[in-house]
Amino acid sequence: MFKGQPKGLFALALANTGERFGYYTMLAIFLLFIQAKFGFSAASATQIYSIFLAGVYFMPFFGGILADKIGYGKCVTIGIGIMFLGYLCLAIPTAPDLAGKIIMFGALTLIAIGTGLFKGNLQVMVGNLYDDPKYSAKRDAAFSLFYMAINVGSMFAPSMAKAITNWSLGKYDLVYNANVPALAHQVMNGTITPENLNNLQNIASSMPGAAGMEMAEFAPYYIERLSTAYNGGFAVACVSLILSVLIYYGCRSWFKHADVNAKQAKVANPAAEMELTPAQTKSRIGALIFVFAVVIFFWMAFHQNGATMTFFARDYTASTVEGGMRIGFNIWCLALIAASVYTLFGVFQSETGRAKLTNGAITVVLWAAAIALYMRMPGTVNIQPSDFQQFNPFYVVALTPVSLAIFSALAKKGKEPSAPRKIGLGMFVAGAGFLILTLGSLGLASPKELSGTVSPDLVSPTWLISTYLVLTFAELLLSPMGISFVSKVAPPKYKGMMMGGWFAATAIGNYLVSVPGLLWMRIPLWSVWVVLIAICMIAGIFMFANMKRIESATE
Repeated sequence: MFKGQPKGLFALALANTGERFGYYTMLAIFLLFIQAKFGFSAASATQIYSIFLAGVYFMPFFGGILADKIGYGKCVTIGIGIMFLGYLCLAIPTAPDLAGKIIMFGALTLIAIGTGLFKGNLQVMVGNLYDDPKYSAKRDAAFSLFYMAINVGSMFAPSMAKAITNWSLGKYDLVYNANVPALAHQVMNGTITPENLNNLQNIASSMPGAAGMEMAEFAPYYIERLSTAYNGGFAVACVSLILSVLIYYGCRSWFKHADVNAKQAKVANPAAEMELTPAQTKSRIGALIFVFAVVIFFWMAFHQNGATMTFFARDYTASTVEGGMRIGFNIWCLALIAASVYTLFGVFQSETGRAKLTNGAITVVLWAAAIALYMRMPGTVNIQPSDFQQFNPFYVVALTPVSLAIFSALAKKGKEPSAPRKIGLGMFVAGAGFLILTLGSLGLASPKELSGTVSPDLVSPTWLISTYLVLTFAELLLSPMGISFVSKVAPPKYKGMMMGGWFAATAIGNYLVSVPGLLWMRIPLWSVWVVLIAICMIAGIFMFANMKRIESATE
């Protein structure tokens, strides 16, 4: 799995891991933050969220065009600096007024621009490592490992966001309660009903820090403290970027040779054949555009994890777990289990008996440690909406070696599907994921009926956990394979632009994330997921309908 990979892969992967850790720490609480601080409705919040995501993933298109001219490394360096300024502005507490909104939107703009210069160009350099014939056969596996490393950072991010939130609120003897932000804003707006006022009073009475407060005092006080707690979560991104910089420059010698665009390569070696014929270039770009068109709808569906699926976690899912399910809400247990997957594979893949025995022993130790942590957990564990976002990266990290093993076995038999076929299959699998949520939503009150409050009928977290599992299967079929496909097929002259095109398609999908959010208060809960199922199925059918054209263009 790791054997035979160039050192540059690990350096670039770790640099991206640090940046993604900060980004996903921010993203885990962002929607909750803007609703709590500014009182945005679900529709407005998801609109802001989707525009921001669209910006984050659309800017790499322009970053790629710039990198094709001035170089990938220069763009990565500039991007890190701009991102840092954005996260720093977002981490500074501000008043919930117009000035506060302007600062927040300015910070989001900086983050989007910086990410546009950083993200795609770093991945182009990864692809350039595999232009060397010595490593070319390992390209797909490399991007799977790269993607896994990114998700290591993502896996710990929600727990970090939760820990900082709880610690910050705890300083004032307050605790997080999903009901409070909406009810507090109703108090401040003068729209709260007597029933909801009584509910808020009961919640406040359970917090020592609210003792003796009238609700007119408690409401803005809690919102201010919660918003400041979220600011602390955003500050994590600043720290993680510093770590990324240290890794990137400390290990630069490992991948410096991959920091070469087509223009620079031609200057260095004028005799080298760097370009395809015009017909080949046109054909390949056309095939990539077909793929881009499909992935738009995958990301529209997948990134509901930070939008409607977060609403579902907050408003419809039980806030406590007991029994064996507790292990899923301890990030260190998950980390140990994920690590044990790799050591277990090491048992079968090691070439010597000693190595097999060592990996076997480590696997036993990891599981023993996970069980020990589990046994020390309280009988009932409180969970927050952001906690669910750790399952997707956990699944990515744990299932990557399984995915590589399956496709490696198929490749040996000459039956491995092409990257476009994997993408098409991924769309069908994503549709199956939302079928789970559809079944779990039957019989539940609509969001409109709840009016921003938590449902009295809460479902098991299993529904969301299972959905994340199936969506991860889809992601492993689509995302790392898609990035690998772009790096392989893109004409050398347009590598940066085409990688940016992949992210631009992702951006459009992220903007469309807002569509289910706009429907959230207008249609029954179960029908929100049915819309997403239909979108995934249609996109998968479209992909396979054009499969021959796509594959022939890239042979």
